[in-house]
Amino acid sequence: MNWKRLSAVALVVGAAIGPWGPANAEMILSQVIVDLLPGKPPREDIEVWNDSEERMYVQAEPFEIRKPGTPDEQRVPAVDPEVSGILVSPQRLVLEPGERRIVRVAAVGAPSPNDRIYRVAIRPVAGPISAESSALKVLVGYDALVLVRPLLTDSNLEVSRTAHTLVLHNAGTTAEELFDGQQCNPDGKDCQALPAKRLYAGATWAVELPFEGPVTYKTAIGPTIRQRQF
Repeated sequence: MNWKRLSAVALVVGAAIGPWGPANAEMILSQVIVDLLPGKPPREDIEVWNDSEERMYVQAEPFEIRKPGTPDEQRVPAVDPEVSGILVSPQRLVLEPGERRIVRVAAVGAPSPNDRIYRVAIRPVAGPISAESSALKVLVGYDALVLVRPLLTDSNLEVSRTAHTLVLHNAGTTAEELFDGQQCNPDGKDCQALPAKRLYAGATWAVELPFEGPVTYKTAIGPTIRQRQF
């Protein structure tokens, strides 16, 4: 298993730091992006590892992200799987030191014509602090991304250019990842890297450019990667 130590959200619980200093509760996830593609099983597992010396209480809370990547984006608790389309189980775990457990993420219900995007907040919750004096317990959680793809993953990037601005609008049905972007000067030299982006369906992204020439990006939908020029 390729474990990833990816810091996401630091939650601070406790009183003022005493002579014992911070008590570090480290949780590690096997993956922080779950991409449920058409034609594949509609479920995937996230393995949670307690890499600390203390018992850990973990909560996994799903949210639906509506209109992702737009000014109207909303994060809505996914309470009812029949309504939200996502099932996360179990949502509460107790992990002994060194123990690993599975959290299953599954898409339920009929497929949508467009992506459904979710976040699963997997985080330790505060347990007792065993110290003779007050201490600060630092709990690091993760906001795992879940993409439930439609049956037809339509790539449709609409592009507009001014001299030093590239504007991309995803008019397709599914999110595209843009990475390894590059632009060179008119002589083909001084090539500069451009920022990466996950562009959700319905979202628009503007990239400021150093030059006026063509721009190259790699774009990906799941494992399918294309080289694009704009």
